[in-house]
Amino acid sequence: MRHIAIIGSGPAGYYTAEAAQKLWGDDVQVDIFDMLPVPYGLIRFGVAPDHQSIKGVSRRYEKTALNENVRFIGNVKVGEHVTVPELMQLYDAVILATGAPNDRELDLPGKDLSNIFDSAAFVGWYNGHPQFNDLNPDLSGQHAVVIGMGNVALDVARILSKTEAEFEGADIVTYALQSLIASNVKAITILGRRGPHQIMMTPKELGELAALERASPRVDRDDLPEEEEDMLLEPGLRKSVNHLRSFAAIPESVHAEKPIEIHFDMFASPQGFEGDGKVQRVKVERTEVHQGRATGTGEMYTVPADIVVSCIGYRSSPIPDVPFDERAGKFANDEGRILRGIYCVGWARRGPSGTIGTNRPDGYSVVEKIAEDIDAGTLGRADKKGREGFDAIAAERGLDVVTFRDWKKIEEAEERAAREGAPREKFVDVEAMIRAKN
Repeated sequence: MRHIAIIGSGPAGYYTAEAAQKLWGDDVQVDIFDMLPVPYGLIRFGVAPDHQSIKGVSRRYEKTALNENVRFIGNVKVGEHVTVPELMQLYDAVILATGAPNDRELDLPGKDLSNIFDSAAFVGWYNGHPQFNDLNPDLSGQHAVVIGMGNVALDVARILSKTEAEFEGADIVTYALQSLIASNVKAITILGRRGPHQIMMTPKELGELAALERASPRVDRDDLPEEEEDMLLEPGLRKSVNHLRSFAAIPESVHAEKPIEIHFDMFASPQGFEGDGKVQRVKVERTEVHQGRATGTGEMYTVPADIVVSCIGYRSSPIPDVPFDERAGKFANDEGRILRGIYCVGWARRGPSGTIGTNRPDGYSVVEKIAEDIDAGTLGRADKKGREGFDAIAAERGLDVVTFRDWKKIEEAEERAAREGAPREKFVDVEAMIRAKN
């Protein structure tokens, strides 16, 4: 019997469990650990609440989770309740699938002014993450600034722009919905250091801005390169740039009809934040792009900002006893191998890149490496106790472990509590989740 421990129950974790199950069948036991009582990680807390079709991938993970040889172990924090060395004594392989839950820090003057948030906090707030349910952003001002040129920046801008009716079918938590309905934001500036040809925004997400009821996207024509230069781009980026060109062509009469404007301010590098206790402006330097790199021109200006959300990338969280690459913000690894018996997958391995589906080949690849290491004799000792050994530790330490069966009770309670038109009303604190399973 193979014994596999996976730390993290998001896409990377479940794709890896699926791969192990397909390779070893009934000859494997997979335990998937998560610090929260609920599974799916990024799907639940990162994917925008109005993107329910993307969240639907969790149904695939549930098929894996319902197999007898795969077990969800929620409400257990690895590194605190149980250590990685302890798990390595119990399991043939320990796989880190923890994602990249922390933001890259935007270390600028004035960063400690109030109403400046990183994207993990702000996205976690409207997605009901227990860590951020009391964030309470102040949306009473008219000017919002979103820093970044990726899909997370688009998500934040879109969520700030939507009407109550446009959240029909979304699982945004009620406290965030009420705050957004009462919002006074009228101007959203998306700041990006580089230009249209360097954006990381995908066509689908960009296209959604054109369909918003009360907001119109604006792009300065002067920021766009000559159209023939687009032919050198890969097809997906070319489609995204086409969206930017269509935004630049929107007539002023259309902008005037909508109360909210989403302005793409490109070639713009934030240099600091200004305000009296609370942010009021972002200090910006105009840039030029040479061979894909942005350099400052010395031209400075300010952008009004009553709230700022920084969306400039993510980092993994270090775990005690595991080598970590601080500069790259991921676990130090060689194609998924960290140390003998310990591996990583997904964003924990490669950093925050790729789509949800990118994690599938990643998980399968790491399972193949584990099989190679077992065949080579470096793993697979007969004395490994696996889940039986962990259950003994959990009992000894009094851990309140949440199973997948428990999660289904939590999920059913969330569905019963849903407001009209919403698929669920998420519990936003761990204690409420635990109560719902009992």
